[in-house]
Amino acid sequence: MGKILSGYLFPHPPIVVEGIGKGEEVRAQKTIEGSQALAKDIGNKKPTTIIVITPHGPLFRDALSISVSEELEGDFRRFGNGSIKYRYKNNLELVERIAKESSLRDIPIAIVDKGFARRYGIDLKLDHGSLVPLYFVDKEYKDFKLIHITYGLLSPLELFEFGRILQRVALESHEDVALIASGDLSHKLSHDGPYPYSPYGEKFDNKIVSILKEADFKSIVSFDLSLSEKAGECGLRSLMVLAGFLDGYRIEAEVLSYEGPFGVGYCNAKFEVIDRDDSRNIQEELINMNREKMDRIREKEDEYVRLARKSLEHYVRYNERISVPEYIGEEMLNKKQGVFVTLKKDGMLRGCIGTVEPRQKNVAEEIIENAISAGTKDPRFDPVTEEELDQLVYSVDVLMKPEPITSIEELDVKRYGLIVSKGYRRGLLLPNIEGVDTPEEQVRIALNKAGIDEGENYEMQRFEVIRHN
Repeated sequence: MGKILSGYLFPHPPIVVEGIGKGEEVRAQKTIEGSQALAKDIGNKKPTTIIVITPHGPLFRDALSISVSEELEGDFRRFGNGSIKYRYKNNLELVERIAKESSLRDIPIAIVDKGFARRYGIDLKLDHGSLVPLYFVDKEYKDFKLIHITYGLLSPLELFEFGRILQRVALESHEDVALIASGDLSHKLSHDGPYPYSPYGEKFDNKIVSILKEADFKSIVSFDLSLSEKAGECGLRSLMVLAGFLDGYRIEAEVLSYEGPFGVGYCNAKFEVIDRDDSRNIQEELINMNREKMDRIREKEDEYVRLARKSLEHYVRYNERISVPEYIGEEMLNKKQGVFVTLKKDGMLRGCIGTVEPRQKNVAEEIIENAISAGTKDPRFDPVTEEELDQLVYSVDVLMKPEPITSIEELDVKRYGLIVSKGYRRGLLLPNIEGVDTPEEQVRIALNKAGIDEGENYEMQRFEVIRHN
């Protein structure tokens, strides 16, 4: 029987690697020392297999990816030091079991081999999200096989369940297994960081560090994804997998370090397995919490949102367009306006389609048509399945008449949406969108959607909406 040894959160800034930082690494000394301490702990525990969950390998919206090469290798060439390189044996026996068990549990897995890599233009080498933690581990311990997994943009419950699969497979083997959750916290801590500053960055980091100190994995899996989106992080989903991996164990947690020297939050944390405690199994609690949350959302729906939801649900289940229900009020029946319907799943966009100018005979018909299109015709997503319907959150934006503007100073991202146009090219952005904090960002995103270069002469219009959610 196998053994679960421990779990770790490692940050992954390449700047802390020798020869890359060029002196700047001293600004991340706490991170270096924290990573060294975690590596020593791994060396003392001597796992026979280390699983790394990374954000920076082959990332897919609808699947986790797992590497199946016999040997896993990589170097820091793209960061200016190709002389530091690593090669590890892949634990293919466990990889095969993980893939099989995931399939049985309906957790989508992309098997990354040479053919898959060619087809999708993927680099088979280990990414820096894996290499930076392994750089420290390798100095303390080398006698292990590696499993390399990139999380996908799946739901928190799916990522948690995948972690439980990793646990089961490990326990059914003869391996002593440790898991490294690789990830940085907010990338928006300062104006000097890689992304525009956001006050939500510090809020996110403080909350996550507090949760980690308590090993409160239920709060990790149920974390507010809208806050994580605003913070611009890459570690939360790795931690959701770790939560499943350690589910059912009594854990002693220790946060060794936290700092944000380059506008990015780096946290080192260790999760020591003490003993088995099935009373700490949180899966059922998480399922019930999610169900109660969706019930509360449904109870608050007004007739606009309810109509959007009923329209898509009916179409997905019966492949036919719903008739306007009798409960719809006069306001929706007597007005003609443009409407956008937005779908979200687990806090992430799942579809958005709308019309600037009305195309149907009234607002109710406009909602019906655009709700169906948002769920089945948004080219960025696969059509919504019947299994997803209970997980979707809807919002409906009724557009006011657009008005032309001549200056960016006339924009307010909270109040006004934006339309940019150049000939037949047109890009639209709704107001008050998470992560869009300035008029400059609003214009840049709208131009990008339209395929208009910033140096071109283009026209702008602003508009207000009445938002129902």
